[in-house]
Amino acid sequence: MSKKLIALCACPMGLAHTFMAAQALEDAAREAGYDEIKIETQGADGIQNRLTAEDIAGADIIIHAIAITPEDSERFEHVDVYEITLQDAIKNPGGTLREIEAMIREEHQK
Repeated sequence: MSKKLIALCACPMGLAHTFMAAQALEDAAREAGYDEIKIETQGADGIQNRLTAEDIAGADIIIHAIAITPEDSERFEHVDVYEITLQDAIKNPGGTLREIEAMIREEHQK
C-alpha cells in the first residue's frame, strides 16, 4: 500500500533552515517507507513546490515545520496538520515522524 507524506516548511528568512528542514523530513520519510513525498517551501524566494488540493487530499500525513504563519494556509483548514518546529524537523526528523505516526495510530484505535 502506498504511503504519502506532504509537508510545508517556512521561516521568516526562508533560507537555510527552511531547506534543511525540508531535506531532513524528506530523508526521514523515505527511511520510514513513504512512497510519495512532496514538500513545499516558503521563504525569501516565495513559494516553491506548491502543494495542490490533490496533494493535500491524498496525503496520509501532513506536517508543517514552521516558524511563521504560512501563506495560503486556508488550503489546510479541513485536514489534520501536525505542526512542528523547524528545529524538530532538522534535529530529529525520524523521531518526530514516528511520534506523529503513533498519534495517528492512537486516533484510529479510538
